Amino acid sequence: MAVQGVVQTYDPVTGVGVVVRDDDRSLVLLRPGSLEGSIFRTLRQGQRIIFDPVEEDGTVYVSKVRVGQDTY
Repeated sequence: MAVQGVVQTYDPVTGVGVVVRDDDRSLVLLRPGSLEGSIFRTLRQGQRIIFDPVEEDGTVYVSKVRVGQDTY
């Protein structure tokens, strides 16, 4: 299920960052490879994105990043 969020932090060197979900204000982690398959090569603080949250080992990660009003 796609959700919207805002990039809180992103380090383009490591590919690590944090996104704040719009629906419940929880934090979702960006990890190296989170942008693979998207049009993005980097993200900026405050940027609004749409993504699929994926849970692995109890941690929620960003997957399938996109922009626009996709599915909304």
